[in-house]
Amino acid sequence: MYIKVNMDNAAIAGLLSAASRALEKTAEAVKTEVINAEVMPKAEGTMQDQSTSVVTDKSDLGEVSINVDTDYARRLYYHPEYNFRHDKNPNARGEWFEPWISGEKKDFAQKAFNKLYKREAGL
Repeated sequence: MYIKVNMDNAAIAGLLSAASRALEKTAEAVKTEVINAEVMPKAEGTMQDQSTSVVTDKSDLGEVSINVDTDYARRLYYHPEYNFRHDKNPNARGEWFEPWISGEKKDFAQKAFNKLYKREAGL
């Protein structure tokens, strides 16, 4: 028996590129979901509106992150017992990413990626 396999390297590269783009768009979708859920503590909006970004420099390796770059983000995130104001974000709380990590919205990123990957790959 003889089997010959021809790899279409251009097609594989296209699928990998589609996966990278879908991953970046998935992180943006999660960021948008978190902001729209109004769960981040907000006084002036610096942390949520100006200092929250998606880092995509390693997306070709399958890694993206959502970065909240303020001096106080870590303190607020890891102290859900704080009495957060609710006048600007009515659902403000600590650990604001938890519903998307291990809570009721934990499937959001996977579903978004699947949908975006199909679109990006033309499937």
